[in-house]
Amino acid sequence: MSNMTTDERTLLRDYILLQYMDQMVQKSLADMEHTSNLLKRLYLMAGHAVLDQITKDLYRLRREMKQRDIKILGDEQTDFVIYHNINCRGYQERFALTRDVLRAEISLQLTKYTSELGTFLKEARQQ
Repeated sequence: MSNMTTDERTLLRDYILLQYMDQMVQKSLADMEHTSNLLKRLYLMAGHAVLDQITKDLYRLRREMKQRDIKILGDEQTDFVIYHNINCRGYQERFALTRDVLRAEISLQLTKYTSELGTFLKEARQQ
């Protein structure tokens, strides 16, 4: 019997996604450091702005998980599924995400962050 609400499952999914996104953006920034791309500085600034937002969102979700007494104990990976072992208010359960869902959700979330950054830049330019 599960102890987690639908909201808590969404919270957990978003937190896991953001952890992967954080790693991906950091790797992308590190790779960009070693290029001679003409727009390297711009890409790095945009990447760091996205990374800052991810970090803020991770902090907010981590705080909410702590308030709800939800802990991620570790993960196991197969070819297609990543299982996270969760402790929710004393109950143990496994939370599964397929790699396809993970990829699709990360793509959606990154699009959201970059469009927010684009809106911010457009507004700043018009002032």
